[in-house]
Amino acid sequence: MDKPLAERIRPETLDDLIGQEHLVGENGVLRRAIRAGSIPSMILWGPPGVGKTTIANIIANSVKAPFFTLSAISSGVKEVREVIQRAKFQSNTILFIDEIHRFNKSQQDALLGAVEKGDITLIGATTENPSFEVNSALLSRSQVYTLKALSKDDLLRLIEQALKKDKILSQKEVVLKETGALFNISGGDARKLLNLLDLVVENLGGEKVEVTDEKVKEIAQQRVATYDKSGDMHYDVISAFIKSIRGSDPNAAVYYLARMIEGGEDIKFIARRLVILASEDIGNANPTALVIATNAFQAVSVIGYPEGRIILSQAVTYLASSPKSNAAYMAINQAQSVVRQTGDLPVPMAIRNAPTKLMKEEGYGKGYKYSHDYPGSFAAQEFLPDEIKGTAFYNPGKNAREEDMRKRLKAMWKEKYGY
Repeated sequence: MDKPLAERIRPETLDDLIGQEHLVGENGVLRRAIRAGSIPSMILWGPPGVGKTTIANIIANSVKAPFFTLSAISSGVKEVREVIQRAKFQSNTILFIDEIHRFNKSQQDALLGAVEKGDITLIGATTENPSFEVNSALLSRSQVYTLKALSKDDLLRLIEQALKKDKILSQKEVVLKETGALFNISGGDARKLLNLLDLVVENLGGEKVEVTDEKVKEIAQQRVATYDKSGDMHYDVISAFIKSIRGSDPNAAVYYLARMIEGGEDIKFIARRLVILASEDIGNANPTALVIATNAFQAVSVIGYPEGRIILSQAVTYLASSPKSNAAYMAINQAQSVVRQTGDLPVPMAIRNAPTKLMKEEGYGKGYKYSHDYPGSFAAQEFLPDEIKGTAFYNPGKNAREEDMRKRLKAMWKEKYGY
């Protein structure tokens, strides 16, 4: 069976690589490093399919170094240590770890000593911000290089290169009538683009092939996987997942969770969305939801798959079964809208800080009522700027907990905010 097109024409030199001129162009930092033969440990950060793995291979080939590849999805501490042990008997060993953000702390820590001693040169690839996903100690010993999304011109050049250089495609007359569907379905991912092009040409058959948007869509719908972490289905499933939790359906929520797990979705991506949802859709209706979601994020970040799925299931079913309120979310939206419209309004003099004698003489802090000096630790006074006084940003939701909050606020602020 033939290799996928993306593998058949994978660039072997920087001159063949399309895109990332800021890194591999004539004065690019990676080109200079290769010329000097001095390759630092690095993290390549960028969207899927923009050249991270290709650059790692080119670096290894260019400096003629022993090259090992691990995937953070399927490898653990054992595999890392095996490579480190082998590297002790080979100089200038390069270890490439794809999706390094999926390594938990202990897995990343296993790399640290070897990187510090120079036993290996680490090249990690990630689609996630390394500031959040890579241990600070490992990050401080690595250079971070950001790869940019490929432009439409880059993608078109990539197709033209494939049609010219690939032994199979170059035997056919391929006419690109339209490219919109190729670009949209691949989502800027060079690997997906090339493999989709290969699939379309193969399915259309014949010595002359005309590629149109309609034909691409028809073939893609028949053959594209049902769950793709970077495609439309990814966004459809995460949307269904969030809406199921918001809609208080734990059964649907755990089903879509299973879809994402089985599709290989990043465990931290799922957990991060739960933390957001806990405030956006549950909020003060059940403040414990945020505690559960935050703890779940921390737990799965340490544990990873497969056991992390149990923690996610607990968090998801809890959040789906909780009372719902978007009052806190709506409050900050409204407050930000008012700030954008009114700008930096002056803070009332009574609640301004007065650290100096001059400020006190100017009236800063004059008339301020220290709440704890009053019954119930409450004293009615003006906190908002005069221009927007009386504006109620927070409107408690219609649930037991927030109704109690509403009653308390009404007792204190009825005349001002109308609770």
